[in-house]
Amino acid sequence: MQFQVPQFIETEDKIVGPLTLTQFLYVAAGGGVCFILFFFLQTPLWIFFVLLIMPASVSLAFVKINGRSLPVVLLAALGYYWKPRFYIWQREEEAVPTMQLPKIGTGGSTRSLLDSLVDQLKTSKNPIPKREKAIAPAITDRVKSSKERFETLRKITGEAETARRVDYR
Repeated sequence: MQFQVPQFIETEDKIVGPLTLTQFLYVAAGGGVCFILFFFLQTPLWIFFVLLIMPASVSLAFVKINGRSLPVVLLAALGYYWKPRFYIWQREEEAVPTMQLPKIGTGGSTRSLLDSLVDQLKTSKNPIPKREKAIAPAITDRVKSSKERFETLRKITGEAETARRVDYR
C-alpha cells in the first residue's frame, strides 16, 4: 500500500482570505475592541486608543522575529523576566555509607605506610619497581652521538623523557 506523506506541516492553513486563523483573530480582536470603545469614548480619546490598539494587534498578527511570531517571542521574554535566573546548587546531605579498610600486617599503621609511599614518590631519584621505568643507557648514548640535539626532561614523578630540541634561529 502507498501512503501520502504530508508536506509543509509547519505552515498554517489560510482560512480567511490570505490570513490564517490566528492572524484573523488578532486583527478581529483589535478591531472589536476599537469598535466597542467608539461608543464609550469621545472622538479624540478614541482616536488615541485606536492608534495604540490597532498597530499592536496588527504586529501581533504579522510580525515575526527570527522566524517566530511576536506572541511567542513576548511570552518567552515574559517568562525570562518573570522566572529567577540565579541558580545555586546545594548538595542534599545523605547518609554516606562508610567502609572499613582492612588492616595491613606490616606492623605500622596504614597512614604511615601511605605517607612513606608518598614521600618515596616525591623525593626518590630511583624508580619504584613495577611503577616507573629507568632510562636505558643505550638510548642516551645513541641520542648523544646523533647530529640532532636532544634534551632529557624529568617529569614531576621523576621519570625522564627525551625530547628533540629545536632552535629557531
